[in-house]
Amino acid sequence: MNIKRGRVAAIVAAAALLAGAEPVYLACDSANGWLPDLDAVDATDWDRCQVLFLCSPGNPTGAVMPEDYLRHALALSERHGFVIASDECYSEIYHEESRPPCGLLQAAQSAGRQQFEGCIVFHSLSKRSSVPGLRSGFVAGDPALLAAFRLYRTYHGCAVPVHTQLASIPAWQDEAHVVLNRGLYRRKFDLVVPMLREVLDVELPQGAFYLSPQVGDDEAFARGLHASRNVTVLPGSYLARDTASGNPGRGRVRISLVASVDDCVEAARRIVEFVRQGS
Repeated sequence: MNIKRGRVAAIVAAAALLAGAEPVYLACDSANGWLPDLDAVDATDWDRCQVLFLCSPGNPTGAVMPEDYLRHALALSERHGFVIASDECYSEIYHEESRPPCGLLQAAQSAGRQQFEGCIVFHSLSKRSSVPGLRSGFVAGDPALLAAFRLYRTYHGCAVPVHTQLASIPAWQDEAHVVLNRGLYRRKFDLVVPMLREVLDVELPQGAFYLSPQVGDDEAFARGLHASRNVTVLPGSYLARDTASGNPGRGRVRISLVASVDDCVEAARRIVEFVRQGS
């Protein structure tokens, strides 16, 4: 059994199903600060769990898992014997420059797991360097898990092309462009959020580059906005799965601020106009 967060679990869910595992989804909603409620899982399910998938900052809420939350997950993994796999591709996109998100390996080390036992994390250049098409990243964590992962990659993966490796080296070695990238997203949020707050309940996220406002019928809103204003957003229900408490994305849309500053501001203007004219 693999336990997953209730947003953006399509890839890991498909992998779990292919492996013959049973995915169990945990809702990420406002009642729990947009984080999955680990205490809502009973001990029997934790005993059956093989892998707990986490994502911090989250997509699309931008919620960041604090260190005490991650240490709670680590305590559960030690008690029940499951692996924690953490997707941290948004970890270098955050709003407050002085408060970077805590990572799973950082929490593991502070909890005394010097070899990061039972932990594996995934990182990528796609968000920090704005090169999603490069498909370059790395995996780190428990040496025993990495040995098995390397064996798997050897027979079931493919080699990273040489030109991709060469392009990745300067991107990983340079931090200045990452700081500038964060500043650019910060500027977009500073301009767009006040505009959207005139018509929608918009929260400034702790990390990532999305907004996820409540809009009512998320599919109808996305269709109408595209048809009448040529602005594309993603229905929140498409990003989540049904849980015991329903689909946590239903009624929301994901607004991505990856376009230029001017384009984001123009898109926000059109969204405000669309909402004011009755969607």
